[in-house]
Amino acid sequence: MDYRSYDRAHVSRVPGRPDLPGSADPAFRGDPTRWNPELLLLASLSQCHLLWYLHLCAVGGVTVLEYRDDAVATMTEDSDGGGRFTAAELRPVVTVASAEMVDRARELHGVAHTRCFIAASVNFPVTHSPRIEVAAG
Repeated sequence: MDYRSYDRAHVSRVPGRPDLPGSADPAFRGDPTRWNPELLLLASLSQCHLLWYLHLCAVGGVTVLEYRDDAVATMTEDSDGGGRFTAAELRPVVTVASAEMVDRARELHGVAHTRCFIAASVNFPVTHSPRIEVAAG
């Protein structure tokens, strides 16, 4: 067996939860239709921020009607094939119920960032660049 010959596909299983189909990143001969460790780390950062943010909005009087995150990360590869994340940027787009909520909605992203366990656990900067929109009508 050599580097090119083995399949990177695998399944992560935890009792009581759906299977998670995994693989390596496509740059490392992985299946682009499956989750890879790099995507999972970025998704964890995004989900942690989302959950703290929604909690803070709920208790802070901000009605969130829609939330999506177009998160990105930067990685550096070493000459030996290893590497690391060097930065992640969360880019949430949040729709709130009224214009009066915009300033508070923006402010709560900073609070959510300070509370996120995942962002506090990584050794690279995690920033956020939120965009707040107001629902039509």
